[in-house]
Amino acid sequence: MTDEILSRIQKKFPLVAKPFKVIADELDMSEDEVLTILQEQKTKNIIRQTSAIFDTKRLGYKSSLVAFKIAKEKISDAVKIINSHPGISHNYERNHDFNIWFTLAVPPHSKLGLDGTVSLLAKLTDADEFIMLPTLKLFKINVKLNTTGKDEKKEEVKKVVHTEIEMTPLHHAIVRAAQYDIEMISEPFKKIIDELNIDYDKFFSILNELQEAGVMRRFASILNHRKAGFNANAMVVWDVDEEKGEEIGATAAAFSAVSHCYLRPKYPNWPYNLFTMVHGKTKEETDSIIADMAKEIESKSHMPLYSSREFKKVRIEYFTKAMDEWEEKYQGSDA
Repeated sequence: MTDEILSRIQKKFPLVAKPFKVIADELDMSEDEVLTILQEQKTKNIIRQTSAIFDTKRLGYKSSLVAFKIAKEKISDAVKIINSHPGISHNYERNHDFNIWFTLAVPPHSKLGLDGTVSLLAKLTDADEFIMLPTLKLFKINVKLNTTGKDEKKEEVKKVVHTEIEMTPLHHAIVRAAQYDIEMISEPFKKIIDELNIDYDKFFSILNELQEAGVMRRFASILNHRKAGFNANAMVVWDVDEEKGEEIGATAAAFSAVSHCYLRPKYPNWPYNLFTMVHGKTKEETDSIIADMAKEIESKSHMPLYSSREFKKVRIEYFTKAMDEWEEKYQGSDA
């Protein structure tokens, strides 16, 4: 039953006053039973975070995947510098000459901007070379680990049409509050509505409005991959024909084991433009999934980049002063 609950909270999390009661009713359990299991999974660090997942771009931030080539003896110091930036959400060492891979986002009012921040980080870390790989086309971003083993091999990736939204101070306040991990208690949202002095109806109506506008991708639990038994997670990069990129990207995104699928730019020193994150419990399982994908994906070549070390994996904190403070600290080192 634990696996069923973990599967459920990764998907459509109930946005109601007592969400765990809804899940309990669906699974023919008591709310206390569900909460006991979830509290245990949280203690074991299998559940990483349960919160709103926001779209960085639709909040006005600029972001990119970045790869640095850093000498082995300099990695430790470089990672400390890179991880110090509040806009770094993920940072891994991967099995390639470009060995340090991280995602970076900067707010709309950033003085350095995205390019300036990457150049400064390259200077501070003494990187030999770097490439910026911003998203040109997003096909899928939806981390749902198959904890039950019952998920189909393929899934439909629906195209969503977003509504327009005018962000008010209350919208921003709810983004700031809903981005943090909720407690596994009967009424996990009560603290937020009390602090904002609003009622449940107003809170959930704004969350739904944010979701319809694409500002909030979804509200869900994210599991710690390795703690949940998914130990072989590969970033698979493909060299595909740019003219067929959209068609090929849609094919790749349909695989359920793929959580992220993007088109990114090519460079003379980097020919791969389709990026897919593939999750499996063992390297053999992941390699098998990649082999199945390769039968359907028309590419000149592909390469799985497994992470050898995870240096950072957090959610970016939006609308805080931390990024301004980082820029003020390092502005004298402007590259």
